[in-house]
Amino acid sequence: MKVEKSCGAVVFTNVNGKRKYVIISNLEGIYGFPKGHMEPGETKEETAIREIKEETNLDVTLIDGFEEVVEHTFFCFCEEILKNVTYFLAEYKDQEFKAQEEELSKIELMDYEEAMNKFQFENNRIVLKKAEEFLNNKGE
Repeated sequence: MKVEKSCGAVVFTNVNGKRKYVIISNLEGIYGFPKGHMEPGETKEETAIREIKEETNLDVTLIDGFEEVVEHTFFCFCEEILKNVTYFLAEYKDQEFKAQEEELSKIELMDYEEAMNKFQFENNRIVLKKAEEFLNNKGE
């Protein structure tokens, strides 16, 4: 089985004292977090930062202590592929995001409940729930 490794992050900011998450929608209309494939020689953290910049044009700071790995399989051209995605937690301040038109249909800022209701896949809900709990416990 072929293995694909990707990295990204649950990206957030504060708007008028309320936490908002950066939620992307790919060209197929699937909602999720910014992420992408690891390049040779990159660390997971470097991949996450690069992919966030490419997809959203945001410069982010990774938050220490949060790392979630999600795995799922899918078929592509009759080959089973194991997708391994590592998510970090990242914050940005005072920037405008811009969607990478080749990969995304839109980017939205959503509060926790909005994002949970938009996600089509349970894995995204699980990662967001863990990120929200982490931030609440940390006092962000």
